[in-house]
Amino acid sequence: MSLPLIGQASGVEVVWVVIGWCGQAMFFLRFLIQWIVSERRRQSVIPTAFWYLSIAGAIGLLAYSLWRRDPVFIVGQLMGLAVYVRNLQWHSCQHRSQATCPPRSAARFAASATSAGRWSCC
Repeated sequence: MSLPLIGQASGVEVVWVVIGWCGQAMFFLRFLIQWIVSERRRQSVIPTAFWYLSIAGAIGLLAYSLWRRDPVFIVGQLMGLAVYVRNLQWHSCQHRSQATCPPRSAARFAASATSAGRWSCC
């Protein structure tokens, strides 16, 4: 799907392009914030805001890719969204317990789902 020049685009097309750009801006902001926080602490840090911006960016780009009906883009955003949500969950778990959660293999991680469909924290 090719977007016509903005002057020729319908209002709906412009709205979806803006949604896509907002999603992309969220991805840029996550790196900017991570860089600023790391510079201030003089070490590599991934702040909680990084994961929230990752999720917001993925949702925006997923919505845009669904509108575009682009299966490659859709699958990529869905996979990334799953990773960002899980990483936010790990990040929250670590901050609540003030301890490092034990590492898990992918098989043990998958087996940790409860019958309600929720993932265990650590």
